Amino acid sequence: MSANSGGSTTGRGEEIGLWGVCVAQVRRELKIARRRGGDLVNPLMFLALVVVLFPLGISPEPDLLASVAPGLLWVAALLAMLLSLDGLFRGDYEDGSLEQMLLSPLPLPVLCLAKVVVHWLLTGLPLALCASLLGVLLALPGAGYLALMLSLALGTATLSLIGAIGAALTVGLPRGGVLLSLLVLPLYIPVLIFGAGAVKAAIEGGMAGPALALLGALLALAVAAAPFAIAGGLRISVNG
Repeated sequence: MSANSGGSTTGRGEEIGLWGVCVAQVRRELKIARRRGGDLVNPLMFLALVVVLFPLGISPEPDLLASVAPGLLWVAALLAMLLSLDGLFRGDYEDGSLEQMLLSPLPLPVLCLAKVVVHWLLTGLPLALCASLLGVLLALPGAGYLALMLSLALGTATLSLIGAIGAALTVGLPRGGVLLSLLVLPLYIPVLIFGAGAVKAAIEGGMAGPALALLGALLALAVAAAPFAIAGGLRISVNG
């Protein structure tokens, strides 16, 4: 009985320790992000500029704008996410923090996952909320707002995880932004298709649930596999 109790206590201690590592990493990333406030605003400004300028360049006709609004908002959000990816690990690489992460006895995939979670909280989630507000400028029908917000919330999380793999592989390159885009854009296409499809289905009176479920499945797969791929990419970039 005592042996079982000891094993249970050890398991709880490891679980609390791992949770403490995640919380500490998230707090650290939030403090760093606060010092780089301009980097957080850039994706939102890009999204707003695209949405504002598009009707001026095409047509302000509500019917036309409503027909292209789901795809346009999703493409703009996807490109805005790309803008923020190049600096995901670059600051840590330049100040030596990344090497300390690699040498740390703590699980590197867990540290990477915590970093990506903060990136989504400060970039992907604001984009999902902002895109829903900007949908008014594109005459997005009322039935599409909830689907847009949910699809972007799920989709941007997947985009952050996939993009972090590309950011890890290119962090050591002086101008890795273009290569990063080429690496991750093909992997972004399924997320874009299901995300825009969910919004379009909701607008047309259909069911957005299947597309949202597929986005959830992609997110679950990314959460399970991406942290290990990110950790491997960082080791290749720093040690290779």
